[in-house]
Amino acid sequence: MLAETVCSAVAAAGLGIAGITAWRKKFLSAARIAAYALVPLGLVMTGAVEWLADTAFSPVAWAGFGVLGAAWLLFSSTRAVERRRSDRAETTGGEQRAAVAPAASAPAVGGRRAQAPAKPSAKPSGKPADEDFSDIEAILKKHGI
Repeated sequence: MLAETVCSAVAAAGLGIAGITAWRKKFLSAARIAAYALVPLGLVMTGAVEWLADTAFSPVAWAGFGVLGAAWLLFSSTRAVERRRSDRAETTGGEQRAAVAPAASAPAVGGRRAQAPAKPSAKPSGKPADEDFSDIEAILKKHGI
């Protein structure tokens, strides 16, 4: 009951100030002040002030706000964990894709294939033949790395 009285008094005072401002021929400012003054009155008439007053002093309502906060915290933390996992999967998957699909760099070394193939080393080094990095070295030299 006290909140409604205070809001009504604020609205009345605001409308009085708006009237004085309009009397001074500042109609735009007066209209804006009147609009602000009518907001508390509208809140009282719709029952929002009574609802807020009942909510502010209700322990059950505050417990409800706590439960809503906990739910929000769970949603946001699970979303953050999900994003972190997907970021890790993308970085890991990207490296695996690069290792699995070496043909993606074939156009960059197209001129290299027209030349004679590189001669294998005279002495066997004990490494498998598929670890020939000459194509990779050519790409790195081409880009100045």
